[in-house]
Amino acid sequence: MDRLKDIKPFIVMDIVAEASKYPDAIHFEIGEPDLQPPPAVWEMTEKAVKDRLNYYTESLGLPQLRERIAQHYWDKYKVEVNPSNIALTVGTSGAFLVAYSITLNQGDKIALPDPSYPCYKNFAHLLDIQPIMIPVDETTDYQLTVEHLKDYPDIKAVHISSPSNPVGNVYTKENLQALAQYCEENGIYLISDEIYHGLTYGVEDYTAVGFSKKAIVINGFSKYFCMPGFRLGWIILPDELVRKGEIVLQNVYISPPTISQYGALGSFDYKHLEKNRKIFEERRDFLYSSLKELFTIPAKPTGAFYIWADASRYTDDTFQFSKRILQETHTAITPGIDFGNNKTNLFLRFAYTRDIDHMKEGIERLKGFLS
Repeated sequence: MDRLKDIKPFIVMDIVAEASKYPDAIHFEIGEPDLQPPPAVWEMTEKAVKDRLNYYTESLGLPQLRERIAQHYWDKYKVEVNPSNIALTVGTSGAFLVAYSITLNQGDKIALPDPSYPCYKNFAHLLDIQPIMIPVDETTDYQLTVEHLKDYPDIKAVHISSPSNPVGNVYTKENLQALAQYCEENGIYLISDEIYHGLTYGVEDYTAVGFSKKAIVINGFSKYFCMPGFRLGWIILPDELVRKGEIVLQNVYISPPTISQYGALGSFDYKHLEKNRKIFEERRDFLYSSLKELFTIPAKPTGAFYIWADASRYTDDTFQFSKRILQETHTAITPGIDFGNNKTNLFLRFAYTRDIDHMKEGIERLKGFLS
């Protein structure tokens, strides 16, 4: 069986490569924060290098970092998480692989919102798991609901993200709680990708583990903590899955990056992180007000750093459309088809991960192109 036949290219990374050919490129394409992590991250990293801490850690990760993450859940959500239920992973991508491999067998079905982060379905294909793409739209603020799931009684897992990529919506407390309860009652694993937690604007983010100890929660240091190159994530597992997860980690990764783990011990500087969040909110406000004059935006983002823009007044093929924009204006934007099949050919995803002056130049180029 050819496991790669259904795996699609990660288009945004192809666009990053193409945009690198243009020294004057404007970047709306990649979800990579350009802000710095807390200073203590660099201090702890430098100390780890100086002390030559070049060894494998436990496969589950440094105990002191797992304890600090558990403290984070109490500080932020007032939710108790046992450090023994936390495993450090190679980015959140590594956590997705662990979650899928220990909860699903070949041929099992996992429900995903459409649109959603493209690597979810590609991981499913890689493991011979069947992704069930469920269309969502502005009628539910792009959230999967229990009513959606009732139409698919044979699913074994559900994977959501909140705040989401590509829409930037945040699941409400009521909906997240209902999903967690429904999944627990029906023997379905709820996998909650919370990598953009902390980056919310005017709304509160809730963790799925606060509503169900059976929920699998994935988070990491790339987005809110502004540490993408450290390639470090974490996964919170129910008691019965911890050993299974550890076995996968032992075999696939040996352990997470050691120096990155020591650096992450310095990342929980909430004052610094709040300054970063406010900068992203200012960027959100600028880009949203600019883009809504050019495109239809069905959902104003309240989290992450993306805007999902309907370009149907200009094209019914945003893949080719975005290629033209890049070639003619050196402005890089991600086409919607990276994220599913639910009218995604009509959408573009904009990331506000660069400063406002950079984005202003991109908006002017877009206006020229569209006129």
